[in-house]
Amino acid sequence: MSDPLALTVIGVENLRVGFGGGAQSFPAVQGVSFSIVEGEIFGLVGESGSGKSTILRVISGLNRDWSGRLTIRGQEIGKRRAKRFYKTVQMVFQDPYGSLHPRKTVDAILYEGLAVQSMDDRQRRIERVLYDVGLQDGFRFRYPHQLSGGQRQRVAIARALILEPRILLLDEPTSALDVSVQAEILNLLRELRVRRRLTCILVSHNLAVVAHMCERIAVMNRGRIVEELDSASLRAGVAQDPYTQQLMRAARGYDRAIADSFVDFD
Repeated sequence: MSDPLALTVIGVENLRVGFGGGAQSFPAVQGVSFSIVEGEIFGLVGESGSGKSTILRVISGLNRDWSGRLTIRGQEIGKRRAKRFYKTVQMVFQDPYGSLHPRKTVDAILYEGLAVQSMDDRQRRIERVLYDVGLQDGFRFRYPHQLSGGQRQRVAIARALILEPRILLLDEPTSALDVSVQAEILNLLRELRVRRRLTCILVSHNLAVVAHMCERIAVMNRGRIVEELDSASLRAGVAQDPYTQQLMRAARGYDRAIADSFVDFD
């Protein structure tokens, strides 16, 4: 459980996001509120389309069409962000290949963020962050297509960390990877979170992943948080909301009788 006296690093109040307009408008996020304290890793879990990634895109500044209130380390954040904001908040995306420029080397990808933020000592910073994510210096001048999926995701993590952020947003960081590589990346993220004193939000549809990584978890359905629980409750299968209970049953593996019992929660 999080320390109630710890500093609230991320505050989200009554967040609403809609896509489209008029009769075709779709409410992707409907009145979501939560807070995250310093050093915590907070999970957002739910089916595809439940609004998890949309929330991350709002916090990261990628989506400017929203209403509600967002605070970072006690300061209210608007829809347009100053350049220095991105030294505090960085995001790791789901697809490690699609998020890396295919015609730039690892070195160029990492150098770009340092140049935008006018950070000095760039050679040392690149060497250090590659070491931190478990890549040898020989990977520095390779292109994304010359790397495995796990190596590409390590580069994506390095790109986020090289600006020395305090907040890391993780959007399904292992779902595009082979099962054999997923545990390596998750363990790396846990280690980096402790070593760099990061505050994180992890989005996933995998209950086992969030139970392994997070202290607290918010369960989302159709743009709303239906329940918030701690990792111990999730691992024990203890939940109050029927939708959360259904997710837990689904996570145990396919069973025809269980699948036939599922209902569509509004």
